[in-house]
Amino acid sequence: MVVGLLPVFHFLLHVGFGAAGWAPDLLAVALLLAARELAMGTSAAVGCSLGLLEDAFSALAFGANAVALTLVGILGARSRDLFMGDSMVFFVFYIAAGKWLKDLVHWLASPDEVRGVPARTLLVEAPVAAVYAALVGAALVFVFGDSKDATR
Repeated sequence: MVVGLLPVFHFLLHVGFGAAGWAPDLLAVALLLAARELAMGTSAAVGCSLGLLEDAFSALAFGANAVALTLVGILGARSRDLFMGDSMVFFVFYIAAGKWLKDLVHWLASPDEVRGVPARTLLVEAPVAAVYAALVGAALVFVFGDSKDATR
């Protein structure tokens, strides 16, 4: 239920309130929480769907979020086979790495007109956004229990 509400809150904050600068990327958090419980193909489809929803608001880089979230969904589902455990430390690193990877792939898939300076975008802004998303994801897991409880 929480994962289903996160995209609503994401668009409410980013589009409804226009707070894209300070609001966390709740789409990435929702996808990463769901990917731990979904099959790889389903996780990729969820990522692509969420990416297309976000790309609907971006005419210059249409498709970049879809590609980024699809890849993050695939790798997030695959991480279940590689890393066992549901500790809070794991979830913080898992969500931070997934969010940073999403930003990296988005930057690579975006046209030159949309990209920022690589060092500033990938080494300053993306890690800060990744830590912010990881803290929000960790708070959700802490409040609602493990990832299985957060995805129901």
